[in-house]
Amino acid sequence: MELGIYSFGDVQRDPATRKLGSTAEATRNLLEAIKLADEVGLDYFGIGEHHTYEMPASAAPVILAAAASVTKTIRLGSAVSVISTDDPVRIFQQFATVSALSNGRAEITAGRGSSTESFPLFGYSLNDYDELYAEKLDLLLAVNAAERVTWSGKFRPALDDALVVPRPDSGSLPIWLGTGGNPQSSVRAALLGLPISYAIIGGQAARFAPLAELYRRAAQQVQLPGASVKVSVASPGFVGDDAKAAKDMWYGHWYEIMATVGKIRGFVPPSRAHFEHEANGGGALFVGGPEEIAERIVALHRSLGHMRQFFQMDVGQVPQKDFLHAIELLGTRVKPLVDAELAANPSKPEVGND
Repeated sequence: MELGIYSFGDVQRDPATRKLGSTAEATRNLLEAIKLADEVGLDYFGIGEHHTYEMPASAAPVILAAAASVTKTIRLGSAVSVISTDDPVRIFQQFATVSALSNGRAEITAGRGSSTESFPLFGYSLNDYDELYAEKLDLLLAVNAAERVTWSGKFRPALDDALVVPRPDSGSLPIWLGTGGNPQSSVRAALLGLPISYAIIGGQAARFAPLAELYRRAAQQVQLPGASVKVSVASPGFVGDDAKAAKDMWYGHWYEIMATVGKIRGFVPPSRAHFEHEANGGGALFVGGPEEIAERIVALHRSLGHMRQFFQMDVGQVPQKDFLHAIELLGTRVKPLVDAELAANPSKPEVGND
């Protein structure tokens, strides 16, 4: 079972003045976090593309290329790359470069993104939301499949036997399809031969079990090789030395980001009671002490059969020192507990299980 982190590169907030800090500092903080995650034995670090002051991690491949030079084993990926408003050829070239620098540790998670600020920023219309995603994904997979590409579409100039380099040592990159839980996306991933990554950010996490089953059954029907049938889970979470203290601290930061997003999307921030419901038991917020979080990861694995779970811990300007300590606990305390439990009591094999 792989464990890891994902981040949107949240800026710090001055505790005295409440003013937001530097976006440059936030970028350097990300590199520090990735380096520590590698040192404590975590398996994966993903950077999600955003274009806001609060979350300025807009150039994941650049940060990951820097991380490749200061890490040894951790896999480095996007979480997600908003392919609808980017050029798939450039996305591939950038991540192929990260792959070369990291000796094959780079991955792409292709998605629509959880927000839409990149559409006006790069001159795309939200009216083309679905068409852009389908076409850009098609091109990304074509570029990944062959060094020379002939392709045509609606939103980008055609390619005629175009050479796309550099190439990873293996010839292609691992590409995941990221989704927030759309059933059609589960089927799409299987039909395209891609592993799937579910963003579970609210509600009861086990409600995604039918989607994982749908994905596996679709993969079985198209005879997708078992090695390609993979499920991962991205979820908000935080690990502290003490469960209650971790929940008390992290709630304020989670509430702040939910309030900010709520103003944009028109919803009232959730109450503390709602938070407690989702931060305990089978909820989507994995917040607590090491033993509790390990138990909840194992319990979700029994339902979903996922092979990787990675956590967004620095939401709402969590102080860097607390973020780093949570990473340390995930690697040194939670991961050994999860590994030991799954080794002692393996999950029952399922259709297309990872």
